Amino acid sequence: MSAILSPEEIERYGRHILLRDIGGQGQQKLKAAHILVIGAGGLGSPLIQFLAAAGVGEIGVIDNDEVSLSNLQRQVLHGTPDLGRLKVASARDAVQRLNPHVVLTPYAMRLDAGNARELIERYDIIADGSDNFATRYLVSDLCFHARRPLVTGAVGTFDGSLTTLRPFETQPDGKPNPTYRCLFPEPPPEGSVPTCEEAGVLGALTGMIGAMMALEVIREIVGFGEGLVGRLLLVDALHMRFETLSYGWDPANTLNGNPAPL
Repeated sequence: MSAILSPEEIERYGRHILLRDIGGQGQQKLKAAHILVIGAGGLGSPLIQFLAAAGVGEIGVIDNDEVSLSNLQRQVLHGTPDLGRLKVASARDAVQRLNPHVVLTPYAMRLDAGNARELIERYDIIADGSDNFATRYLVSDLCFHARRPLVTGAVGTFDGSLTTLRPFETQPDGKPNPTYRCLFPEPPPEGSVPTCEEAGVLGALTGMIGAMMALEVIREIVGFGEGLVGRLLLVDALHMRFETLSYGWDPANTLNGNPAPL
């Protein structure tokens, strides 16, 4: 796919091109980018929509689930006519309606240790909107080994979080950037954190976090502003509070930490 913008694309992305920190060159970078989105649900829906609207050239989407009625309170990429359809098929049609210049590549499968590495290595940046800890740790570990930037978000009932990981690179002081395991060394015990099916989730909150994930991906592609590497953005939707916590490299982490003495 050529990164040269057609006259129609120049008009479509005109408000981006006017931005000094994006411009024509930044928009061409977006068109040339290949992004893998994990999950086409509450976080994936707004994430995919904004990446497509922004003109990202290819969006790979992996999800093996079908659209159900209880999804529609928050998974705004899908509509009532999509009930029973694979989410990746619904997402592909939605992106085609929104922006025919974008290719959505669907993967109607569950991400696991057997297929994750190959998928991750096909793409420039990974955006994880999955809803379980096993997938988050698998993806973050493989992104480290594949040297792929990872934007990862999560939501609870009325709270959300977001960070960006580039642990294969070093900081100005020579220390590695932190890994996901520096932030969360181990997953919580199984069953200790209720799922959204058990506890509920505020629909608009998934829209907020998913849109901010899209912003982080766009920032990573174009290279403007200060991203969230080494910073965890926390959103409290009950009190409409935003807080950013800094976190650093843990030399005891199992990915790029110091090896234990023999």
